[in-house]
Parts: sequence; structure tokens; C-alpha cells
Amino acid sequence: MAYLPLFHNSEHLRALIIGGGRVALRRAKALIHAQVTCDVVAPDCQAELAALIDDNGGAVQQQAFNPEVISKRYQLVLALTDNSDINAAIAEQAKALDLMVNVADDPSAGNVIFGATVDRTPLTIAINNGGASPVLSRLLRQQLDQFVPKHYGALAALVGRYRDEVKQALPKESDRVAFWESVLQGSVAEALFSGQHDVAEGLLKKSLLNADKHKSNGEVYLIGAGPGDPDLLTLRAFRLLQQADVVLYDALVSAEVMDLVPDRAERIYVGKRRANHSVPQDGINQLLVDHALLGKRVARLKGGDPFIFGRGGEEIEKLAAHQVPFQVVPGITAASGCSAYGGIPLTHRDYAQSVRFVTGQLKDGSIALEWPALAVENQTLVFYMGLKGLPIICEQLMAHGMDPNMPAALVEKGTTQDQRVITSDLTNMPTTMTQETVMSPSLFIVGRVVNLHDKLAWFASEREA
Repeated sequence: MAYLPLFHNSEHLRALIIGGGRVALRRAKALIHAQVTCDVVAPDCQAELAALIDDNGGAVQQQAFNPEVISKRYQLVLALTDNSDINAAIAEQAKALDLMVNVADDPSAGNVIFGATVDRTPLTIAINNGGASPVLSRLLRQQLDQFVPKHYGALAALVGRYRDEVKQALPKESDRVAFWESVLQGSVAEALFSGQHDVAEGLLKKSLLNADKHKSNGEVYLIGAGPGDPDLLTLRAFRLLQQADVVLYDALVSAEVMDLVPDRAERIYVGKRRANHSVPQDGINQLLVDHALLGKRVARLKGGDPFIFGRGGEEIEKLAAHQVPFQVVPGITAASGCSAYGGIPLTHRDYAQSVRFVTGQLKDGSIALEWPALAVENQTLVFYMGLKGLPIICEQLMAHGMDPNMPAALVEKGTTQDQRVITSDLTNMPTTMTQETVMSPSLFIVGRVVNLHDKLAWFASEREA
């Protein structure tokens, strides 16, 4: 790491800006916002910049650069002229006086650089990539600006006002950590995020009165992890996942999503593959209850959406029976994610006016479904867990009147970097599946909309590029 990130108390700093153009104006605004007093030296100074400096206690000297203007009076010097030789000379002079110096468009010439910032005063998030790409820093700032709630600054200020009181009430560090986690991730924060500042402070005071009796309450987060791509997680899913003490995850949760699990969280694999359940469903239900009753925050990560062939309903029934608090976070189900990434719309005005999600799992060697209702035109069928039963599915659909030439697709490892889309028709798909050695997890899509895959295949290639 070439640059050490530090936050400087800038209230009493004085900076010298050498240059009077657009970059100088932008830097001056940022410095003055941080309560830095700025002087400017430039032969030509923008009127807006001159007024800004004058209104905030600084001075403007309209003259060419002279090394004598750099002195120990300043703690920070900014070389912002459009002449690289002059900027280099400014940097050398400033460094000779042991001053901090920033050089426009040449980070290596100075000894400090400006990063992109997300301002939630008193909370500040800074982004620095060593000056390699200001555009990248700006893009990351925009993403963080959307992700970090606006009220986090007010939350930080509220916490700061009560920090000493909490330290006095809870001398033990571990007790203070548990207390602040409950505040920052509980009703106090939620009230403040809703704009109810007085309510939030009242809740914090109430918690402080009972600080010596503080005990964290357990809760379960039933989180839809989507079909594989971590970018498809909702913001709420990500936020709750970061709070988890224990994470129970199944076989369909991708490694990329698991990389988002905090290192401190205990991970428990409860995956279920065909005829191989590492933990039976009743055991999973009980694990959720047991860990929550111990006061832990439990994230139950389920591939796709918890309520679409995910048995999430059974799990919350168990939680409700034991009065365990829970939250359900919907996820992008495999049908939506895999079809979108594979360039196959589930509905289309010309081909399909309805879509049906069907479990294709074998039971006693057969699949008991309402075949006449499935084997119709103008409908898209999406079979979950149907890889082993695919020959039976194709056979039964044709036996009940579906066109043997009906287009069909298998989407293997959908939305991940290893995604494959294999197209055929009902007659030939069982043979194609064997020839292509299709592996789980795979989704089976049947319907005229599959014909659109060739037209829309650019989507997948562009995304991967």
C-alpha cells in the first residue's frame, strides 16, 4: 500500500492553491467544506474561485508562480497549474520544506493525493486507488452513495454523544460492543433512518438505562441468495448478512455469494442434493431455533427465493411456533435470473402469455404432475430440479399433446461465469443433455420463447465481456 489512509483534523489548516482554473475551484470547494483556509496564487483566477476564497478568509494573489510564495505558513500546497514543469518545481519546493503537496495529474510528483469521498458528516468514507483512476474512484463513490443511508451521519452523531455514558455504564469492552451492535443494527437505527430523531434518542436512552442487563436477542434472517451472481443480492440481503453470527447455507448458494459472509460468522452447511441430504429439513428447522434462542443472529441463505421450492414456509412455521423473530428477504428466483442471463424471456406477446414454475423432482421413479394443463401452447414451463427426470418430462409432455418440435433449453449454472445455455426440442433434448454432459444445478425451460435465445444471445456475451 503506497498511500496510508489518514483523516486529518483540518479545522486549523491553511492551504496554498497555485492555479486558478477549474481544478483549483473544485479543490477549493472541498477544502473549505472541511474548514481549511485557502489562499490562491495564479496569474488568472476564475471569478467564482476568487469570490469563494475571499468569502472564507483567504487571499488571492494574481501573479505568476514565485518559489517565495511557498512557506512554512502553509501545511498543504496544491500544484494545479496547466504547466507540468511548474507543477514539478512547486512540488520540489514544498517537499524541501516538509509540507504536504498535491500535484494535478501526477500523483507521484507529490506526497498526498485527493480521494473520492462520501460525506455523511461526521461520518466520512474515502476512496483511494493511488491516483491510478479518478474515474474508478468516482464510480465507486456513486455506488457507495446509493448504498449508505443518508441518515448514517445523524446516527454517528447520536452515538458519539452517548459514547462516554455507555463506557461508564459498561466498563467491559465486550459488553459495550454487544450494546452498540444492538443500537446500530436495531430499533434505534431503524427509527433514525425513518427520520424519527427524537424517537431514536429516546430508545437509546432507554437501552442505556438497562445497559447492565443488556442481552442480545436472537433473530433469523431467511435470505434469498439468488441463482448465483452476487450482484443480484438485494441491498437488504447484503446488510443483514453482514450482521449474522451464524450462517446456514445450502448447496445452491454460490461460492461468490459465500465470499460476502463475514469472517467472524460461523458457517454451517445444510445442503441437500438429490438423495443426499447433509442435514434433514427437520434438523435445519431445529438448528435455526436453537441458535436464535442462544441470542444469535442467524442468516439462512437459500439459493434463489426462499418461497419458491425453497421450503422457506416450513422453516418460518417452526420459528413462529417457538416465537423466534424472523425476517424474510426475497431473492431473484432461478427462473428469472437464468432466463434473463440466457436471453430467454419468460413471457412474450407473440409466444407466451403465461409462465408456470414446476418442480421436476422424481418421487418413486415418477413425476406426478397435471400433464394436460402443462402440455399447451402459448405458455412457458420452467422445471426446477428436473435434470434427472428430464426424459420423463419430455415424454409426458409429448404424450399429452405437446408439439414434439417444441423448443427447449437447459441453463446450467445460470448467472455465473460458468453458465451454459443448451437448446434443442422435446424430442431430442434427452439425447442432447447426455451428449453435452449437463450438470446440476440446471434449469429446464420449455416453450416458444426459447426461439428468441439466438436473437438475444448477445446479452450473455456482452455481459461476460
